[in-house]
Amino acid sequence: MTTTAAKETRSPVPVRLPGTWGLGIRRGVLEIRQFFRQRDQMVFTFAFPVVFLFLFASIFSDDVEGAGITASQLYVPAMMAAGIMSTSFQSLGVSIAIERDEKVLRRLRGTPMPPAAYFLGKIWLVLVTGLMETAILLVVGTTLYDVELPSDGGRWFAFAWIFVLGLTACALLGIAISSVPKSSKSASSVVVLPFLVLQFISGVYIAIDTIPDWMLNIGALFPLKWMCQGLRGVFLPDSAQVLEQAGDWEFGRIALVLGAWCVGGLLLCLLTFRWKNRRDG
Repeated sequence: MTTTAAKETRSPVPVRLPGTWGLGIRRGVLEIRQFFRQRDQMVFTFAFPVVFLFLFASIFSDDVEGAGITASQLYVPAMMAAGIMSTSFQSLGVSIAIERDEKVLRRLRGTPMPPAAYFLGKIWLVLVTGLMETAILLVVGTTLYDVELPSDGGRWFAFAWIFVLGLTACALLGIAISSVPKSSKSASSVVVLPFLVLQFISGVYIAIDTIPDWMLNIGALFPLKWMCQGLRGVFLPDSAQVLEQAGDWEFGRIALVLGAWCVGGLLLCLLTFRWKNRRDG
């Protein structure tokens, strides 16, 4: 009798809920699964930079005078930078705006899930897709356009921090710009237009030495120009430095600008991000 009563009055064992990091990983797995289930979006995301690389590298394939490279090789790192920005800035800017308009964010905000876990999930998504996009473009560049992989660890290290800082800065800017569209219908136009303009003035579609200085100066205010320049410094020979605006790869300046944009992008997110539309109050 006493034993039975003791069992009945015994307090239940507390269930330990996963922390923010664990929930962020689970949210990231969910985001990645959803991305790969949308076959048309997945194919378009990965194919878009590859198709543009093939088009531009096929049309402009002559040797670049005094640089020791071909025009085709010049496009490979530029398209890699554009691919990184596409999978982070454009992807997050559009998808978060749509989720806000469809009240997905509002419902998530009402759950016990920490807000940070939602953003961690998005970061895992852009990290995986960004790595895959970069790998695809690198395979295409090395097999079709004779781009040589770096032979020393220093350049691979430069590639790693350019990728991480560039992806982080563009992802934060994507989260920030997601608050600008008034509805999901206008999200693509609002996000894609500035991205498209930046590609033209940052050395993605047009060679740096043919862009007017005033356009380059505007492009230099944003991460894409520095990502392109940094990746050219990683995958092209030093003889190609003559094509840069300053005649140098400027790795130190690249790190400074991309790092500043990581901080600035975080501040923009904190100041502008909303869980619901303006019309919802």
